[in-house]
Amino acid sequence: MPALAVVLAAGGATRFAGPGHKLLAPFRGRPLVSWAVRSAVASGLPTLVVHGAVELSGLAEALGARAVANPRWAEGQATSLQVAVGAAGAGGHPAVVVGLGDQPLLSAEAWAAVAARDDVPVAVATYGGQRRHPVRLGAEVWPLLPTQGDEGAGRLVASGTVEVAEVACPGMPVDVDTLEDLRRWS
Repeated sequence: MPALAVVLAAGGATRFAGPGHKLLAPFRGRPLVSWAVRSAVASGLPTLVVHGAVELSGLAEALGARAVANPRWAEGQATSLQVAVGAAGAGGHPAVVVGLGDQPLLSAEAWAAVAARDDVPVAVATYGGQRRHPVRLGAEVWPLLPTQGDEGAGRLVASGTVEVAEVACPGMPVDVDTLEDLRRWS
């Protein structure tokens, strides 16, 4: 069973001052979130989109991904990560490869390269030496992930308590957090 690619796309986009939710804002002719989902699907990994503040089931399914709602999305990213690892565990996946719905320029190659590092508990993409998404989290570290708050696996990755492999990746790990970001990268 392969790792499960997970696109976290549940947040409220509070820093985005555009009309509507940022994940549905047009980016290079398509909804912003569709770029991350397409790249994850193109990696060849089964793909899950965790959504919450905005309904993304139809969009995810049209792109070849499965969607699951996080009813606790407003409590922070940790709850979305828990939804993802719960779905992965139920599906028998040995790991999740996590990316963000507001990172449209991650490449399919990055998703696949990080997923391939199944010899360590955690693998993280690097771009010019900087750690970013996607991040592979093996099932053995899922109990160590936060269960509440607005944090993902960053603290675990930085803790030094688990082995982490860095994987040099192509692509641009830019986050689109604001309307200005959207304009700059479009």
